[in-house]
Amino acid sequence: MRRLYAALALMLLTGTIHAAALNIDQLMQGLAQIRSGHAGFVEKKYIAMLDKPVESSGELLYSAPDRLEKRTIKPKPESMILDGGTLVIERGRQKHTLQLQDYPELAAVIDSIRGTLAGDRKALERSYRLVLEGGVEQWVLQLLPVDEKMQALIKRIRITGVRYDVRSIEINRTDGDSSLMVIDKLSAR
Repeated sequence: MRRLYAALALMLLTGTIHAAALNIDQLMQGLAQIRSGHAGFVEKKYIAMLDKPVESSGELLYSAPDRLEKRTIKPKPESMILDGGTLVIERGRQKHTLQLQDYPELAAVIDSIRGTLAGDRKALERSYRLVLEGGVEQWVLQLLPVDEKMQALIKRIRITGVRYDVRSIEINRTDGDSSLMVIDKLSAR
């Protein structure tokens, strides 16, 4: 029995066994199985001009494949609804509607989140090089822009998760500003 344990330990140390290994296709397939979800979030935006991060919180709603809603409750109510190629932003009595086709850099950032939630590898690879680290129990997906215009704005987008739940989204800009959104338990609806 000792020999069996020793052999298993050696195989784990040398990488022969990958019980919890995960590749990009497996991750995308698992994420694609989640058709809708509801979660709370806390987001901190780190802006070079400010001494402290700007913090907001609220809830996220997702409905596959392309509807995403971010309802900010604190510090001020705000709603951002992404439905297909249209983004509607509401703050108080002000309402703005944007067609993403008119804002390709914004569309690429939004599609990084939407594409990840939908498990749409092809959509992600149109704008990013994908680098996955970790296993099923804890993974990190880095999205590195491939387009020169995006590279001038975004250094990387780092998305973490546990199993097939997205737990955080970090966006690092080339100007030094960044944002980190931590997502509470994502529950299927």
